Amino acid sequence: MTMVAARLYGKNDLRVESIPIPEINDDEILLRVKAAALCGTDYRMYSNGVQSVDEENPLVLCHEFAGVIEKTGSRVDGYQAGQRVSVAPNIGCGICDFCVSGNSHHCNKLVALGVHMDGGFAEFVKIPKSAVQLGNVTKLADNVSFEAGAANEAFACAYNAYERYTVEPGDVVLIIGAGAIGLMHAKLAMMAGAAKVILNDISEDRLKECLKLEPSLILVKENLHQRVMEETGDKGANVVITACSVASVQQEALKLAGVDGRVNFFGGLPKGKENVELDTNIIHYKQLILTGTTRSSLWHYRKTLSFISSGIVNIDPLVTHKYSINEIPTALDNLASAVGLKQVIVF
Repeated sequence: MTMVAARLYGKNDLRVESIPIPEINDDEILLRVKAAALCGTDYRMYSNGVQSVDEENPLVLCHEFAGVIEKTGSRVDGYQAGQRVSVAPNIGCGICDFCVSGNSHHCNKLVALGVHMDGGFAEFVKIPKSAVQLGNVTKLADNVSFEAGAANEAFACAYNAYERYTVEPGDVVLIIGAGAIGLMHAKLAMMAGAAKVILNDISEDRLKECLKLEPSLILVKENLHQRVMEETGDKGANVVITACSVASVQQEALKLAGVDGRVNFFGGLPKGKENVELDTNIIHYKQLILTGTTRSSLWHYRKTLSFISSGIVNIDPLVTHKYSINEIPTALDNLASAVGLKQVIVF
């Protein structure tokens, strides 16, 4: 039996091809993928290549996916064929202090579906024993779409950051970067009672797309510092989130924050550009709290799924483009060109 999958063979070499459906053992799950969301990580792996991936060792990309359990191994408890599920991709060792504390996303031995082992750009994906036993597989409520289940991985990462920077009722929140992640941060800020959410981006199209989904957003394309001061009475924002991978934005974020403000460096920087000169006196005299966050825990993943299933947050509209697996080159091009918000492959 075969399936269609998109496998990376090297830099700019992604092939849609027919390969065998994975065999599972008694402790594993075979998932029929229904939705697989694209992420910047997928594009970076595609455009830069991966050291361990080559002609002899191809990799099925995608770490954001959801689907229906096709079959389970004889020793798998709690799951059965036909269940709708979403899968958190990051798998810790399960025994280190990070894993035991619930922070397996910091595990030194972490591996991820779609990054270190085959992921969701395929009709079927094998969920290994460790992921099954550690709780990476989460049942989807009937009212949660497969697309939302797939995009939840990104939402969980935003929530991890939200727990660090916190939003209090009445806060002014500035988000720099109007992609799907930026809008997820905006939704969390609104949920927490922010008085104003300011969204900045160089793409007017993306700003307009976000405004359609959240009409209360204050959009800023140019003169960001001036506009933030106008909106805050020259005080600066209570929270500043850099939801983009630009060094100059991290520098500017400190100037845009108010006294006792919280700044989150959410978007990591490309290799070679990660050393950024910061005016630490701004941090000192404004008493800023500066944080950085990466990935998300399994608890974050389930928490944000509960937001979706309860109707507190709707992320379905963030999926602006859907494609078949054969259209994945177009999806990657649109991702790179910042077309729309969230791109999803549907099966």
